[in-house]
Amino acid sequence: MTMTKKNMILILLVIIITIIPLLMIKDSEFGGADGAAEEMITEIQPNYEPWFNSIWEPPGGETESLLFALQAALGAGIIAYYFGYQKGKSEVKKVKNV
Repeated sequence: MTMTKKNMILILLVIIITIIPLLMIKDSEFGGADGAAEEMITEIQPNYEPWFNSIWEPPGGETESLLFALQAALGAGIIAYYFGYQKGKSEVKKVKNV
């Protein structure tokens, strides 16, 4: 099996593992910083109107946490890929100069 096929299978598994909880877990609750900030703002200023509303509201707080963690993992993957690519370029230059 080639490296590309292995990578595609791993990516597919990550997508499946991500989507299954989104479909199975409904109405999960998790209190985060956004909720705490909203409560504090309404306590201080009860007539406050937010500037923006969410385009899509996740089905529960755990889903929101999952998406946040997925976003962090994706960002870390992109940064790691960049550094690995730069390292590979420098290794190729060293081999060509020798």
